[in-house]
Amino acid sequence: MGSRALLMIDGGEPQAVAVGQSLAGVKVISVHGDQAVVEIGGRKRPLRVGQHATGAAPADGSGTVVMTADNQGHFYVTGSVNGAAVRFLVDTGATMVSLGAGDARRIGLDFNRGQKGMTQTANGQALVSKVKLDTVRIGDVTLHNVDALIHQNEMPIALLGMSFLNRMEMQRDGSTMTLRKRF
Repeated sequence: MGSRALLMIDGGEPQAVAVGQSLAGVKVISVHGDQAVVEIGGRKRPLRVGQHATGAAPADGSGTVVMTADNQGHFYVTGSVNGAAVRFLVDTGATMVSLGAGDARRIGLDFNRGQKGMTQTANGQALVSKVKLDTVRIGDVTLHNVDALIHQNEMPIALLGMSFLNRMEMQRDGSTMTLRKRF
């Protein structure tokens, strides 16, 4: 929308917000094509069309991450792998954190250095490489030495699978999911 971003915060109605303006604690820093850079709680993050500001996982020192489901019931969260920003879909059906080829390259992970294998996905079999991630961070929770799969092909979004989630206490309450670090 030119120099405006269309924001929907906490399930509210979409509202056009100009660059430099704020709405409910979300400030629009810039708009470029289908992406807006916003500032939430003092931290800048990019949002693409369809991503929700309510999916942010702020670092507040609590060791807890609270996420709100989108209108289809999915939980999305922006975190980092080895210090590089990654957008995740929380997926309890995924055995491990799973990254597509493009995300892996951007993070600096080499598909050829991991243990090769095949995995069964919702879209059929896929060639993968099993690796260990130094860190996976979501909000204030950082886990070290997390098993992950790098897929040979692209994936529409990275999956925050059970190799991360099984080290968390998960609680679902309606459209909210709370993760607490166990160990």
